[in-house]
Amino acid sequence: MNLGLIGIGSGVCVDPVVAKRVAQRAEALGYDSLWTGEHVVYPEPREEPSNADPDFPILHPSTSLAFIAGVTERVLLGTGIALIAQRNPIVLAKEMASLNVVSQGRLVLGIGAGYVHQEFAALGVNFKERGARTDECVAVMRALWNDDHPAYNGRFVRFSGVQARPRPIQPGGPPIVIGGDSEAAMRRAAAYGQGWYGFGLDIDETATVIERLKAAGGEHLEINITSRIGLTDETVTAFSKLGVHRLILVAPQLPEDPMFGRIEAMAPFAR
Repeated sequence: MNLGLIGIGSGVCVDPVVAKRVAQRAEALGYDSLWTGEHVVYPEPREEPSNADPDFPILHPSTSLAFIAGVTERVLLGTGIALIAQRNPIVLAKEMASLNVVSQGRLVLGIGAGYVHQEFAALGVNFKERGARTDECVAVMRALWNDDHPAYNGRFVRFSGVQARPRPIQPGGPPIVIGGDSEAAMRRAAAYGQGWYGFGLDIDETATVIERLKAAGGEHLEINITSRIGLTDETVTAFSKLGVHRLILVAPQLPEDPMFGRIEAMAPFAR
């Protein structure tokens, strides 16, 4: 089983000294990927559906992953997930192409439509349009990354007569992993994703969502799961039998030494 670690740009890992030590130790132990989430703001006071207190620190994903790229050699660097509906897709295409280049092609672009309506309101982005914006953003990025003469005429974005260089190292751009378990997310993953990321699932829930992805045409997808149950030989085997490619652990928000103990304890499950 491939093992990843999410949280490299948040909590105690916003300290670059801690983040560097965690990243380098995880890479040495055989973890294949390091991931960071994204929230520009959290509602204050905390309100549903936010998953964190308003004072929880989280770095901008490309800033965090560019730093991690510079202190590691092999691990993949994932956004888990980037809330692309909140972004200008032309700027985002430049940002992610730049991260892809400076990491020498190690970027995995995890994306999602988002769910914290208060965050969208603060950014002045219509929450109800987030699905359509997400789909259009991917089309815009891929046009800028691949077309000889990029142009786009959509609902939210229109441009022509421009170039954005450098382009990503991989033909087609970095692999795209879709987050979310709505029917729209299932269709989105099957239509243009190379993978799917489910957060906080147990074995039965994972089995159900994999069947839903297959029903949507997503048999080809690489399945990434952050489990909400403890990992043992039995549970890792069960996830593997379902076709899960990667288990992504949450970086413990503990003092540094206990954190390292947890990371090392899980390392035997790495492929």
